[in-house]
Amino acid sequence: MIEKRDFYINGAWVTPAQARDHLVVNPSTEEPCAVISLGTQADTDAAVAAARAALPGWMATPPAERIALVEKLVEIYQSRGEDLAQAMSLEMGAPIDMARTQQVGAGIWHLRNFPHAAKAFQFDHPLGDHAPNDRIIREAVGVAALITPWNWPMNQVTLKVGAAAVAGCTMVLKPSEESPLNAMIFAEMMDEAGFPPGVFNLVNGDGPGIGTQLSGHPDVDMVSFTGSARAGVAISKNAADTLKKVHLELGGKGANLVFDDADEKAVKRGVLHMMNNTGQSCNAPSRMLVQRGVYDRAVETAVEVAAKVTIGSAQDEGRHIGPVVNQVQWSKIQDLIQTGIDEGARLVAGGTGRPDGFNKGFYVKPTVFADANNQMTIAREEIFGPVLTMIPFDTEEEAVEIANDTPYGLTNYVQTTDPARANRMARLLRAGMVEMNGQSRAAGSPFGGMKMSGNGREGGVFGIEDFLEVKAVSGWTAE
Repeated sequence: MIEKRDFYINGAWVTPAQARDHLVVNPSTEEPCAVISLGTQADTDAAVAAARAALPGWMATPPAERIALVEKLVEIYQSRGEDLAQAMSLEMGAPIDMARTQQVGAGIWHLRNFPHAAKAFQFDHPLGDHAPNDRIIREAVGVAALITPWNWPMNQVTLKVGAAAVAGCTMVLKPSEESPLNAMIFAEMMDEAGFPPGVFNLVNGDGPGIGTQLSGHPDVDMVSFTGSARAGVAISKNAADTLKKVHLELGGKGANLVFDDADEKAVKRGVLHMMNNTGQSCNAPSRMLVQRGVYDRAVETAVEVAAKVTIGSAQDEGRHIGPVVNQVQWSKIQDLIQTGIDEGARLVAGGTGRPDGFNKGFYVKPTVFADANNQMTIAREEIFGPVLTMIPFDTEEEAVEIANDTPYGLTNYVQTTDPARANRMARLLRAGMVEMNGQSRAAGSPFGGMKMSGNGREGGVFGIEDFLEVKAVSGWTAE
């Protein structure tokens, strides 16, 4: 059992002020695995005050020095990789091998990429040859509240902290109360790296508590939030009174367009991508749109692949999926699977209830629905579990219409061997990201969406820019 009841504020671990206890539950066993303290308004105020006091000095620190501290953090992160993997596996249910490779690996990927992007970034430059006395200065937004989710903890923490650090922002991190242990380890790493007191602060709490306090705090200049669209709306409304900048990375209902000329592994690739992290990914390809001529075979392949997806404890080594994060999420998924059945979709794999052999733990059967239409609940709501919805289409135009007919716009996927068609789809699909034929995004490519999937971009130069203000200076004189 991991226990730590402290908060990290102003460069030190401190005792919370009249905080209440919160049990962190191991979703593989449904047993408590840790106790944390949920902060109060006094804790929020202390963390924000520390960040505000540290802001002038950190903003004035040369970018090269800020970048060097992030590079030092990379070294420490690598040395603590196993600690992070064990924490995430325990608290949010990522199978330990997947936690070591994907969950931990996502964080190191981003932390390595930010220094590379920042070294080439122009924080201060002339407007242009036509205006020799005009200058553009990009400076930190200020105090940034970072509110992160439980499903990809280190991915989101590093995307926000790395960008904010090189930009010159000071920070207050509120990790999800469902997966706080990895964030506490990360705070130890920030301390070991030597970030000045007050630059990075951590306060544990829930959304209605610390999250609301931070998003409405008059001394917070920016909120960077990753989570549900519902929470994103609440944060935006609460932040409006102080006109602070709000950066949102929200949910998705990704369409995976499989054309009749797709490669032979396209369907298998799509099913496995959907089941990864037990379906708990905002960019999951949860709607598989398949051209009519290959639809029946695609359904057969999806059933075969889903049947081979094994399930097991997050603490067991091996290639399997673990539980979903908690009872609330498990019950929501069960209700949506039943709704799919009730609304007439054809259940071809999985279904309601725990998998065979499991009577405890928040395990969900890998589930596939066929013959759905885009008006069904399972095609419109983000299920956030290992549930795939398959929909047939006839023409490119119909595929685009179905794909875009959603309130979300995070990631869409295209499977075709016709380059011209792929390029047409990339331009027509209304999403912040379009991935072709299993090709992952490169380092520095921005992560973010449109519509109810949010309004920010994370990663590389784009992520750094979200933490900067643009200042136009006229009458600049060379020194």
